[in-house]
Formats: sequence, C-alpha cells, structure tokens
Amino acid sequence: MKAKTILSFLALTVATTGMQAQRIKGSDTVLPIAQQTAERFMALNPTARVTVTGGGTGVGISALLDETTDIAMASRTIKFSEKMKAKAAGEDLEEVPIAYDALAVVVHPSNPVKQLTRQQLESIFRGKITNWKQVGGDDRKIVVYSRETSSGTYEFFKESVLKNKNYMSSSLSMPATGAIIQSVSQTRGAIGYVGLAYVSPRIRTLAISYDGKHFANPTLENAVNKTYPIVRPLFYYYNKKDSVSVAPLIDFILSPAGQEIIKKSGYIPMK
Repeated sequence: MKAKTILSFLALTVATTGMQAQRIKGSDTVLPIAQQTAERFMALNPTARVTVTGGGTGVGISALLDETTDIAMASRTIKFSEKMKAKAAGEDLEEVPIAYDALAVVVHPSNPVKQLTRQQLESIFRGKITNWKQVGGDDRKIVVYSRETSSGTYEFFKESVLKNKNYMSSSLSMPATGAIIQSVSQTRGAIGYVGLAYVSPRIRTLAISYDGKHFANPTLENAVNKTYPIVRPLFYYYNKKDSVSVAPLIDFILSPAGQEIIKKSGYIPMK
C-alpha cells in the first residue's frame, strides 16, 4: 500500500472518535469478512459502532437506495436497473472491490462423482441432465439447490456457469448459503454452490473444468493461480455523499491488516 494511502488511513482512523454508527448489509458471501473486519475495526476504534447483516446482494443494494444501510455488500456488480433507480433518486453510488471469492460446487459426501465440466453443470442446473448416472455416478435423481434470485451468488453462477441461460424451474431456492450446506449435506442426490469460505466436511466439493480437459478443485491456491475457473470479485457499495463517514471502515478493509483477515478467512485478497 502506498505511503500516502497509509497516512490517509491513519488520519481517518483518528477521525472515528466522533464517528456515527455504520450499517453494512447485503451479500451472505461477503458477510463473514465484513463481520470479522468490522470487529477488528471496532477493537482498534472503541468509539466506532458497526452493525453487519446479510440477506443477499439485492437486499443490500435496495437498502442502500432506501438509505437504511450505509454500505451494501455485493457478490456481483450493480445491475443497470439498480443504477437507474439510484439515478432517479439523485444518488451517486461508489463501487469498491474488497476481495475475490471462488464459488465451489458441492454435493453430498457419499456422491462418487469427483468432477464435472461447465457444460455438464449447465445441463444439470437447467434440467437437461437429471440423473447422476448420466455423469458417471449412481442411478440417483439429481436434486438441484440454488440461491434465491436476489442473491448475487445466484446471478454470478447464472452468468458464469449457465452463460445467462435460465435455471430449471424445479430447482430449490435457498434463502442463504447455510441453508444450501444443510440441504446438500442431508440429501444424497443433491448439488449446490457456495462461497469457498463456507466449505465444510458436511459436504464435498467437485473439481471443475471450463475447457473439458483441465480440472481444478476449489482451493484458495487454485483460485489465486487462476486454474480454478469460478472466481468473482466482491464489493462494497456506498453513496458518495457518505464518503467521509464510511472512509475509515473501507480504508481498513483495504489495508494490509484488513486484507490479512480476508486471506485467513479463506477469501482472496486484492493484492
């Protein structure tokens, strides 16, 4: 980080003595690092008050437009329709990339399938492949779990894996990442997708290939060296009129200390 930026960060940290409470809302994917960096920020600045809640990217951006949150967490870029709403309301939003995340495709631990191509994933999530035996697994119906439409993870998976084609109508929409993990862990034929930091022994990840030849598992190392293909940036959005009040918090998450928290949490730092 440049010396000028560090000095700016230190000055803004001192300025938090009279800082108003900050509200962060949105993406469940961003939620863990938002909570951890906010906790560390408050520990360094005892007078600061930061609240962090999830609900999905769309919920966070809507809250930002309604001025019921100060920062929106997002796992996708802002939509054109959301930009138009902001413009109509006379609001000027700023986008700040804070980290990267790998999206892991997960199945029940008993599933013998180890890898899938992007084309196979597209066919599964669009309802063209309906039985695991069609991709080398057991004779078992595939149960597709997805996030709800307000989720940035839902949007990114649709864009990157489905190439903007629609999900199958019978996919089961889950309100949060935790619900997908729970459902997949309890359903032998299940498949779903979660942020890399949410991966646990309760579910198993699949190696993925976009070219049909080179498969890679969703790990931090593979995401950093770009061998794993399903990787996306994560963002904070805020209203430019609130720049002064949100700057200390945003500068902290982008600082070496904040980015180290991000790395230790299983996400990919900006640098």
